Amino acid sequence: MSTEKKSNSFIEKRALESIPQSERKHWVSIALIWIGAIISVSSLMVGGVLVSGLPLKQALLAGFVGYAIVVLFMTFQGVQGADLGRPTVSSASSAFGKSGASFIISFVIGISVMGWFGVQTSITGSAFSSIMQDWLGVNISFQLSAAIWGGIMLMTAVYGYKALAYLNYVAVPALLIMAVYGTYSVISNFGMDALLSYTPAAPFSFLQGVAITVGGFAVGGVIAPDYSRYAENRKGAILSSVLGVLPMGVILLSAGALMAITAGSADMTQVVSSLGFPLIGLMILILATWTTNAVNAYSGGIALTSMFHLKDDKRPMATAVAGIVGTILAVVGIMNHFIPFLMVLTTGISPIAGVMIADYWIIRKGDPTKWKEEEGVRWTGVISWLIGFAVGYFVHIGSAPVNAIVVAMIATVVLNKFSHTETGSKEESNTDKEVSA
Repeated sequence: MSTEKKSNSFIEKRALESIPQSERKHWVSIALIWIGAIISVSSLMVGGVLVSGLPLKQALLAGFVGYAIVVLFMTFQGVQGADLGRPTVSSASSAFGKSGASFIISFVIGISVMGWFGVQTSITGSAFSSIMQDWLGVNISFQLSAAIWGGIMLMTAVYGYKALAYLNYVAVPALLIMAVYGTYSVISNFGMDALLSYTPAAPFSFLQGVAITVGGFAVGGVIAPDYSRYAENRKGAILSSVLGVLPMGVILLSAGALMAITAGSADMTQVVSSLGFPLIGLMILILATWTTNAVNAYSGGIALTSMFHLKDDKRPMATAVAGIVGTILAVVGIMNHFIPFLMVLTTGISPIAGVMIADYWIIRKGDPTKWKEEEGVRWTGVISWLIGFAVGYFVHIGSAPVNAIVVAMIATVVLNKFSHTETGSKEESNTDKEVSA
């Protein structure tokens, strides 16, 4: 009986409601979750992709600038989450209206993170099947491997914030050690002079490198309130975002770039195999993917809770559904056809941050007492999001996520000013009537 109660108390039940101050966490705990989210195969691969088109110094600088941009808008999002104690889809109800946030925003975020859960599960399933076949002589099909690991990664997300924190206590040091060892091994064997004189085979521009880096973690920056809502104060939200993403992002990007140069490939499975400890390395990569995928399922569960107007205590069930859908996508092998659709949705996530930042920080002056849930759909926010989405998708100059965020911000401010000029007094009058009633 006591064991059951303890287990139930470990499962996080809060989803959309504000996190009370008594349940807030130290910023280090939140930073570790972000470190776990950025510790992934894709973060290493970003470094490999950058050095495929840029010399090493330019690649590392482009990576730093890209992560700095992500951290900038992530900080604005994160502080709003700490102020309100609410996740992204709930915080967005001011900018998009309750109905707009619960359906449009929840759909875009929910489908995206569920889809990426499937992508990461596919990667993990493939790696695990290779390990079992090459090192133990056991033949496990990709489908079975994906189903097993999808379930394992899902359980962590179902338990919620505490389980994510504990998982990262193990995963973060493991991948950090591997990245440091890999970097040391590469420099020892090849020397810095040879690495610095490296010339990419297919050069691209510095701005393209920045755009690649921003795109790799743009979704994480937008959904920052899902985790910063646990921050004790604004300082905690800022520290957890900056120190949770920027240092580790640059470290992993640098390690991935150096290892990719020597391995001649951005495929991290091949890169790790070339380091001399392929079995341990592949296991660490699986662990790294696990931490990222748990974040995907967790945010997907929050999005589904909002979309279907579920009670907060149904968050674990919604998270389970999000993970199961992602696992099914991986098992049936349709991810290759689904990825273009996911890329469209990912482009649609970035301008959400632009609308939210403009609404909270420019229109409401960053004052939580001025924030309120707007009933129905707030069309100024929805239209601004669509404009930002169109610019991010169709304009191929600079960084698509940054373009989408900036344009959505400007559109929100302009449309809001026009809306208030025409209907502001009417809206204020209606609000006053509702309050007095």
